[in-house]
Amino acid sequence: MGNKKEEWKSELYGDEVREKILEFAETGFESIPEDERDAWFTRFKFWGVFHQRSGQEGYFMMRLTNANGILEPDQLRAIAEVARDYASGPVSNPEFGDSWIDLTTRQSIQLHWIKLEDIPEIWEKLESVGVTTRSSGGDTMRNISGSPVAGKDADEVIDTLPLLERFQEEIRGDDDLCNMPRKFNISISGTPEGGAQDAINDIGLEPARKEVDSVEGTSTGSRTESGDGEEMLGFNVRVGGGLGGREPRVARPLDVFVTPDEAYDVVRGFVELYHAHGDRQVRAKNRSRFFVDDHGTEWIRDLLDEEYVDADLRTAGEDIRDGYTYNAGTPEDGKKDFTGVHEQGDGKRYVGLSVAVGRLPAEEAIDLADLADEYGSGEVRLTRRQNPIIVDVDPDRVDELLAEPLLAKHRPEPNPFVRGAMACTGTEFCSLALVETKARTAAMLRWLRDNVDLPDDVDQLKIHFSGCTADCGQANTADIGLLGMRARKDGEMVEAVDIGVGGGMGEEPSFVEYVQQRVPADEAPGAIRNLIEAFAERREPGQTFREWADATDDETLGALCEPEETDYADPSLTDAKQSWYPFAEEGTTAANPEVASSDD
Repeated sequence: MGNKKEEWKSELYGDEVREKILEFAETGFESIPEDERDAWFTRFKFWGVFHQRSGQEGYFMMRLTNANGILEPDQLRAIAEVARDYASGPVSNPEFGDSWIDLTTRQSIQLHWIKLEDIPEIWEKLESVGVTTRSSGGDTMRNISGSPVAGKDADEVIDTLPLLERFQEEIRGDDDLCNMPRKFNISISGTPEGGAQDAINDIGLEPARKEVDSVEGTSTGSRTESGDGEEMLGFNVRVGGGLGGREPRVARPLDVFVTPDEAYDVVRGFVELYHAHGDRQVRAKNRSRFFVDDHGTEWIRDLLDEEYVDADLRTAGEDIRDGYTYNAGTPEDGKKDFTGVHEQGDGKRYVGLSVAVGRLPAEEAIDLADLADEYGSGEVRLTRRQNPIIVDVDPDRVDELLAEPLLAKHRPEPNPFVRGAMACTGTEFCSLALVETKARTAAMLRWLRDNVDLPDDVDQLKIHFSGCTADCGQANTADIGLLGMRARKDGEMVEAVDIGVGGGMGEEPSFVEYVQQRVPADEAPGAIRNLIEAFAERREPGQTFREWADATDDETLGALCEPEETDYADPSLTDAKQSWYPFAEEGTTAANPEVASSDD
């Protein structure tokens, strides 16, 4: 094979890697032969163990997996206690201190500064409450995303929890399918707002209905009589969505409708098809979105029908969502996210908190678990916007919960900048990133709050920050997307961003257009302020930022988004990935930029 990573995976991958991690944990990090580390680090990722960036030798990021963002009672507490006891590094982050958890854009959790020697104890503690790290990284099926309030929301169209459980156990749990050509994302939405963002997944199921003749199938899915056939609830199927590499794609409709009983076979069929036919040689072009580009949906549908699914495939049904408002940037009423207080189907309430940039100190995560026990069932849900939800709250106790000190910091009704912010890991730990993201975004959010006035009817402005073109922070789907770059300023290499405008999800997903390039990081808040002030002045009544950006030509947007120095103080402007840690003292050893320890 010409691809090194494919060679390494063909020798050893999947469940067998666990025993090697345990062996190395027993003998210590230095027992991993230096010339074999790239190979082992590639394999470790399947078990959620990522070596941090060069210069941080011996420390690992650990990614957990919990399908659909569901954390059962006691699971969050166990994770937070692991963070408190094991996730503390040699240098404190000036913004966040030590020992915290990072909530991710795939509804799961990452821990940092983990030592290899501690992994057996960490696994024992996590697995004792049903939390696993298996299949959370590397070239495999990642955490399955879905509506974070599946089985809870009063507006739910179709219950997806039984399917999610089966996908988790029988598809992601199948070691024969562990070695994919590249990372692979599965999603399923059963609530109307589109909280799983199916359009940017490798395969996504969206709620639909179809009148089916009784002889067509024998599914036991939800049904109502309609004429000579039966009107059945199920899902339409999309394939080949994703972000990154400056080549994002909206998942294409496959023209397939499945009932709940048929969904498993079709999802497994596409996983097997891509597993068998996906390109394993050119990593820059082997995500499923390029696979769909190359072969087309008609070829994929025909092959799926002929070789991978026993039942005949039905054509697509009618989308039955009243609205698709999640991350949509449209004026329609509906959930833009899951912050705030909302009604459940059983009359109880769920309360979504807003955690700025998704980083939650361990002690606060323990407090959150305590509040979930005190006011709800103990269960916590995670969203794709890096936020947690307390579910099953008695309506009579909502005000009491809202008065708790933790909710004064991570407010269910935050200011629009905090509510719309997301940020990836950045150079703090990731060797692919070009700039620091988390602390910079936190500082920028405070500056925007104090220096920029939004129109009164704008309650969310999505600013997403990705440290590189892999776009783990989903900059391409934002109102204002920041993509990490480098630039020269006053003769010195500095951290910088490209600024994109006008992205959003919803019924008609679109991606940002980059209107400013290589803006020094200390000039980016000024550019954003100039752009927002122009929006406030020029918008039509009721017009959202996305609508205004769509109605304004790129040249004008670029001129309005003029970079400007302000009194904003950037936390790591001149690091430019030269030190082993962005917040280390001057004179520390430079990192080696050649070794990439994360992936997209």
